[in-house]
Amino acid sequence: MKISFAPPFIDEDIIAEVVNTLKSGWITTGPKVKALEEEVAKLTGVPHVLCVNSWTSGAILILKWFGIKEGDEVIIPAYTYSATALAVLHCGGTPVMVDVKDDFTVDPEKIRQAITEKTKVIMPVDIAGLPCDYDSINQMVNLPEIKSLFHAHSENQKKLGRILILSDAAHSVGAFYNNKPAGSLTDITIFSFHAVKNITTAEGGAICINLPKPFNNEEEYKTMRLWTLNGQTKDAFTKSQGGGSSWKYDIIFQGLKINMPDICAALGLAQIRKYNTAILPERKRVAEQYHEFFSKREWAQLPITKDDTRTSSYHLYALRINNITEEQRDAMMISIAEDEVAVNVHFIPMPLLTLFKDLGYRIDDYPNAYHNYSREISLPIYPQLTAEQIDFICKSVEKAYKKII
Repeated sequence: MKISFAPPFIDEDIIAEVVNTLKSGWITTGPKVKALEEEVAKLTGVPHVLCVNSWTSGAILILKWFGIKEGDEVIIPAYTYSATALAVLHCGGTPVMVDVKDDFTVDPEKIRQAITEKTKVIMPVDIAGLPCDYDSINQMVNLPEIKSLFHAHSENQKKLGRILILSDAAHSVGAFYNNKPAGSLTDITIFSFHAVKNITTAEGGAICINLPKPFNNEEEYKTMRLWTLNGQTKDAFTKSQGGGSSWKYDIIFQGLKINMPDICAALGLAQIRKYNTAILPERKRVAEQYHEFFSKREWAQLPITKDDTRTSSYHLYALRINNITEEQRDAMMISIAEDEVAVNVHFIPMPLLTLFKDLGYRIDDYPNAYHNYSREISLPIYPQLTAEQIDFICKSVEKAYKKII
């Protein structure tokens, strides 16, 4: 039984939305992007959402907008995909890595220990779709002793007057923390709409703007939108409407070129309209069947998908195997692959990767990150999986465990 790891959810409604875009004669940034932004705003309760061509480019935009430069520090977990750190490096900043807790999320106490006078941003990561401890992090940056360490250099830093909280919510669209939806939990949140995400635009992302006063979030949205279009005052759709001087534009600052096109937005637009009724409940169904099987195996450590304050988006099913080594985990994955079941690992901690080792990061400084990684196997979780397929996956994992023990 051949089972893929994360195929996109594509049905006739999604195909029809894309075809509609192709027939409209407009495929780059235009009305479909705006419609998707409005749908994300409804899902999150955040009034201003900006779609971009990837999570990474969105993070670079926000870090540049906030004035991150050489010498500035951005605190991130060591256990995340490399894009979290690469966005910081692309802006000239220094990623300051800290360890995570047993639930994969960043440890607030480690964050606090890492804050210095150079800290400008904290970037928590919702691994597998489980929100971080945002109450602790949001309260931390407003403590007088922490605010006194903050030295503003850019206009936006002066306006905020404290460390910016930028949530890497690449995995957590549809998750909840204290009954509040992901996207509304910090100053800025960025979702990923990459091909393997719960909602996809093939490639893409969405920036949820939730800045406190004195920021005007609508004005910041307009400014950031210009940033996505090379700093140009009119997008191509506006210019195409014709008449008088509609073709005239100006370049008002050194922007980026990271806008999302309508042809991609169409995919996400059709998906998000049925996300809470068809896609997310089905992902939960798969997770619950895994829970039912593995909760009866003492060698399996189940991921947290719901607790007193958090509900996951069920993006990944990050199973951990108790009392095994990294080499044994790898052997299990080979065995599972022999059954034609595709599994994965999320993620290789960044200090294990050559780029970051060369920059001086050492995995010994992040014991929890390594302990989580060395035992983790991500199982397929998507709406198309049948109960029979899920049962086959479970039994393949169990067979692989028995083979190596």
